Amino acid sequence: MAILAPASVSKDPLPSSSSALTPLRSSTQIFGPKFKFRQIGQTQLSLSTSFKKSSGFKLKGWRHSEGITQEFQVDKLETAAEVENECDFFDKMKHCFLSFKKQKFMENLEHYQNLADGQAPKFMVIACADSRVCPSNILGFQPGEAFIVRNVANMVPPCESGPSETNAALEFAVNSVKVENILVIGHSRCGGIHALMSMQDEEDPSFIRSWVLVGKNARLNTKAAASSLSFDHQCSHCEKESVNCSLLNLLTYPWIEEKVRAGALSLHGGYYNFVDCTFEKWTLDYDGSNLKESKEVAFRNRSFWS
Repeated sequence: MAILAPASVSKDPLPSSSSALTPLRSSTQIFGPKFKFRQIGQTQLSLSTSFKKSSGFKLKGWRHSEGITQEFQVDKLETAAEVENECDFFDKMKHCFLSFKKQKFMENLEHYQNLADGQAPKFMVIACADSRVCPSNILGFQPGEAFIVRNVANMVPPCESGPSETNAALEFAVNSVKVENILVIGHSRCGGIHALMSMQDEEDPSFIRSWVLVGKNARLNTKAAASSLSFDHQCSHCEKESVNCSLLNLLTYPWIEEKVRAGALSLHGGYYNFVDCTFEKWTLDYDGSNLKESKEVAFRNRSFWS
């Protein structure tokens, strides 16, 4: 424990703005040879005499010390609770992992050994990063069945936007893994779409605004088609419209458009409503769409799961 430099207490029971503690002697080293035990004795004597003369100072100092102690104890309890909660969380994760290893990995060892050598999923899924929307959980994808990318508001930027983690994943999934289907999944009460629909005209340098601007066409289409609806209903409309705009953006990548035109790759849209637990699915009809002249998109194989 460090020893404080010798100090005395002012005889004035209510010290002025200047410090009540003034050094008796200075020392360049706390534990050096210049620090004499005689100085400690002088400090103790000075403090004892001053406290006797100034009970008000003594009471004030004690209360302050008590407050520090209480604050330290509260912080200590909060820290202990946080550590305990974190340990509980990781204990649960450990239990889930060991259950997975015993009940799935070991019982399907050959399958997982094959996956260790390579993957060949038929689907690529682009979904929102929202914690309530887990494609594997709601659609039953097992390891090796879907190459999944998640970002804010499940958006696909057009090819001309430049590199991003989403189009890097697209390039790998389509050209290397050779998926046969791309499914873009929107969902209810999407925070990213809410941010898109709430945007004002003034500049906002946030990362969120810069990203959700990818869906600006979906916003414009929604404003044009659903301007009479409430804001919440406009957001719901835009959540689906954004999926369709992402499907169109997929076709701006030459290697995707080529495979879609050849029938080697299909583009699908999906919408998960977690309020009433329903799912809508549709497929882009490339041959039925008029993409070059009017940018009109046709869809087929619509289905509603409830």
